[in-house]
Amino acid sequence: MILKKTYLLLLALLLIVSCEKDNDEPAAKSLTIFFMNDQHGQIDNYSKVKYIIDKERQETNVIVTSGGDMFSGNPIVDYYGEKGYPMIDVMNKVGFDISVIGNHEFDYGESILSERIEQSDFDWVCANVDMSNTSITQPFEYSTVSIGDLKVTFLGLLETNGKPDDIIPSTHPLKVQNVVFVRPEDVVSQYAGIKEQESSDLYIALTHLGHNGYDGALGDFQLAQQFPYFDLIIGGHSHQYLDTVINNIPIIQAGSYLNYLGKIELTLENKKIEGYNVEFIDLSNYPEYDTDLQADINEYNNSMAEVLDEVIGFSQGYHERLQVGCFYTDALRERLEVDVTFQNYGGIRSDLDEGDITVREIYEIDPFNNGTIIFTMSVSEIKDFLMGAESWFSYSGIQIVQIDSDIEISYPNGDIIPDATFLTLGINDYIPAVNDSYFPLDRNVQSFTTAEAIIYYLKNINSVVDYPVCDNYFLYQ
Repeated sequence: MILKKTYLLLLALLLIVSCEKDNDEPAAKSLTIFFMNDQHGQIDNYSKVKYIIDKERQETNVIVTSGGDMFSGNPIVDYYGEKGYPMIDVMNKVGFDISVIGNHEFDYGESILSERIEQSDFDWVCANVDMSNTSITQPFEYSTVSIGDLKVTFLGLLETNGKPDDIIPSTHPLKVQNVVFVRPEDVVSQYAGIKEQESSDLYIALTHLGHNGYDGALGDFQLAQQFPYFDLIIGGHSHQYLDTVINNIPIIQAGSYLNYLGKIELTLENKKIEGYNVEFIDLSNYPEYDTDLQADINEYNNSMAEVLDEVIGFSQGYHERLQVGCFYTDALRERLEVDVTFQNYGGIRSDLDEGDITVREIYEIDPFNNGTIIFTMSVSEIKDFLMGAESWFSYSGIQIVQIDSDIEISYPNGDIIPDATFLTLGINDYIPAVNDSYFPLDRNVQSFTTAEAIIYYLKNINSVVDYPVCDNYFLYQ
């Protein structure tokens, strides 16, 4: 009997020791991260996003991220009484955890960005910006999100390719005069040990750099190659659908305009990614949505419908962006009553459908609230600008041809205009702010924006848009 009791006691001890060993071995952990980027004011699909995320939260650990550029692109958001308010409101209701600052977050100006950050229930991150000379709350360089028994740290990085002779993001230079930026590649190494410092299970770069840098700029691909500190890179800015691996680091991005919701399911062991699956959920075909949030979105949409849905013209056919550029610059030239107009193609954000043209469509084409300026410049000065700007421009009032390394500018009838001839030039105020060395200080600032100029043109000058062919665009090469 004593031997039997001793045997049972030893067996129990062995089982206890065995269980302790099993408990010492780290178990696999599951995490789902939802990601989106470059929403540009599009809020309609957020009710579907909330439904999907709420359902997933019932099953596993969930983190929701934004890769930046949530503003500029939808007049419901951009021209709301409190600019940008509807976007942050719906993001709060979805339950976002974190967002990197994008270049278009600065489009509304300092005070409004400050209000939107204060409104947010989620963290903002950006390691290469200094807001100390502004009213804007300084974002975190990095932030750690705790969910269940997991800790996930996000480092924020923003592109700074907005001006050739300055370090600013791609926004209006006048909107960031008091903000100090640093090249992202100059700060990343300072955060090499953050994962260990935070005792995190996962270290993620949440970036608004674009997938691939050019001319020495840092993109997500270069980030993975040059600074391989991260377990994962979630990107934005280049509007890509991206699921790739560079230098053993997964890099993902979910397109733009909230057409798709990105989802990555991760299996973690020993603070490493042991397996993952990426999915892009097509929101246009997703049937379910959160009814309460949809009601809020409907209210936002209806609040400005009377103004935005006013019909102000007619488009004879579908116009892609090159054709829209011809319409845009013709309208601006007529409204400003000048000889020449230019428009950067980066500032034309939408095509124009056939049929009735509404105020909403013009604000979608031109969402940036840029002012208008008139200069008097010689043809020689205009050539210098075109040679130095390194951008695609649509133009009206002249013809431009590059001949070897020179530029020939002529009237529409083909007569060459001498270099010493002075012309009046109408332009949005973003272009001379970025390329200030090419423009004179003497300027005639107008009281209306470029979008307002186009709306006036359609209402009062010519309501029909018909550009089946357009070749008035130029890039000096």
